[in-house]
Amino acid sequence: MEALPPVLVEVERSGFLESVHRGSLVVVGPDGSVLHAVGDVDRTVLPRSANKPVQATALLAAGWTPRSGEELAIGAGSHTGEDGHRELVADVLAAAGLTPEDLGCPPALPSHEPTRAAWLVAGRGPERTAMNCSGKHAAMLSACVAAGWPTDGYLDPGHPLQQAIEARLGEAAGTPVAAVVVDGCGAPQHGLPLTGLARGVSSLVEAAPGTPARAVADAVRAHPWYVAGTGRDDTELMGAVPGLLVKGGADGVHVAALPGRGAVALKLDDGSDRGRTPALCAGLRRLGVPAEQVAAWSTTPVHGGDGVVGEVRPAAALTG
Repeated sequence: MEALPPVLVEVERSGFLESVHRGSLVVVGPDGSVLHAVGDVDRTVLPRSANKPVQATALLAAGWTPRSGEELAIGAGSHTGEDGHRELVADVLAAAGLTPEDLGCPPALPSHEPTRAAWLVAGRGPERTAMNCSGKHAAMLSACVAAGWPTDGYLDPGHPLQQAIEARLGEAAGTPVAAVVVDGCGAPQHGLPLTGLARGVSSLVEAAPGTPARAVADAVRAHPWYVAGTGRDDTELMGAVPGLLVKGGADGVHVAALPGRGAVALKLDDGSDRGRTPALCAGLRRLGVPAEQVAAWSTTPVHGGDGVVGEVRPAAALTG
């Protein structure tokens, strides 16, 4: 019988171990060498939106020229549909002579709860710019315009843009893309091992100033609100740890990199987001991040009635 993946995260309620989250986590050094591994870190996973920072370097190489760091950050981000997010996406499109109707991502309601509530009260329906990947799609379309590629069919895996993205992801990871599927936003999603994901993101923060890779790293770290949104763990962690780049992905994926230290990448096999950040913080501790800098995210509370009765925490496989 095949062994179960290791437990990365535990959920304790009133002293009772209620649930566990299994998966894999890898820590690599600045040179890409594996410093620590838990679980099978070489099997192919779908990084989902954790691929976006490296993906954005392919858009720059195609000729997209963002007019600000904020534009580059939202092109590598997964925003929450707040007013400033949607307005910037519309501006990116307008600069390329396009409109929100050109977006290939599906319409959505904002994921930012106060914004979504206000929309529902006003009877406002889903819109494409509110979809969390609309910044990436606006950047993809802008790259097509800059390169002279057709915007029609820009999400087809055979389109020149998607071929360039696939090649760039494989180059940064140090291993070819192992699978191409359809992501939640309709764009191609590229499968990589966790080691490759970590190496690719680490290469961004280690890149020389003036390179596309460093431009993405600098924009993401300088403008984390455009990468994630109000109250999101990625936004707050990048504000708390100087130099840190963090990007979450759907279905239990998280990656982070720190210049001169390396990177950590993880996948929770059940696709849960609940345990991602405590596991990520355990990985960051192995990169030398002081405990006090990540204490607010290293565990999350479990509530019972009006109080806290337990916690979501890294398991011994990550802390031992």
